[in-house]
Amino acid sequence: MTAIICMALSALGVVIAVTTASRGRFRAALRWLAVALVPTGLYLTGLVTVFRNIGTTLADWGSHLVFDPKVWVGVVMLCATVLLLLATGVRAGRGRRRGKEQGEVPARGGKPGTPPGRAAGAALPARSEAPTADLGDFSDVEEILKRRGI
Repeated sequence: MTAIICMALSALGVVIAVTTASRGRFRAALRWLAVALVPTGLYLTGLVTVFRNIGTTLADWGSHLVFDPKVWVGVVMLCATVLLLLATGVRAGRGRRRGKEQGEVPARGGKPGTPPGRAAGAALPARSEAPTADLGDFSDVEEILKRRGI
């Protein structure tokens, strides 16, 4: 029965592709032809039965989820795991390690956060005379910020 349905869907897609091609829309006709090959291809590869088994398995799991107390205990345990991991700051620990690997380690007595190679008391490079010269389109934004005192 599955084979008949898949081949009928493919035949319908081919009819639509031929009709579209007769109107002069060859690109759309090729798309319809590609879509028409999908149902028969899924049947011949056996994926239709795989998808049906997956659907049946998910439906069984869903019905057991509602009515089986053992499943609810498992759901509560998984939620508790996620909450405990978030509460202990797993994500914060990763962020600190990643920062050290990228080179934010202080260099020769410098403060944390200073770029490597720059001492704590080293002077910053001199700024250009016209700070808005290199901003391009953002010069009007800088003017608005200056007027507001930011």
